[in-house]
Amino acid sequence: LFKPTLTTGDQVFRPTREGALSYFVGGNPKYPNDGGFALKGWRDVKIENAAIFLNGNTGTSVGNVIITDKDGNVTKVDKTWTFLKDADGTVRIMAHHSSLP
Repeated sequence: LFKPTLTTGDQVFRPTREGALSYFVGGNPKYPNDGGFALKGWRDVKIENAAIFLNGNTGTSVGNVIITDKDGNVTKVDKTWTFLKDADGTVRIMAHHSSLP
């Protein structure tokens, strides 16, 4: 489950791999508003967890992500991430929700 920070309208939620990938790298005509979040030249990222909840093989964190772009502009984002440790011991993101405060 993926709700990226900088999305609006009918394409806010991205339940498919294709939709998530488009948000990060752009270039997909099905998602014409995606400019490639990962390609914006971010200089710094800080994660500030307000709380972490662990339960069995899952964990959820809430807090903020502070990102600095190539021009020094800082954006603070609210986030909730849920992780799953699978049977092979690999940690995977189950849910990602982020939004502007």
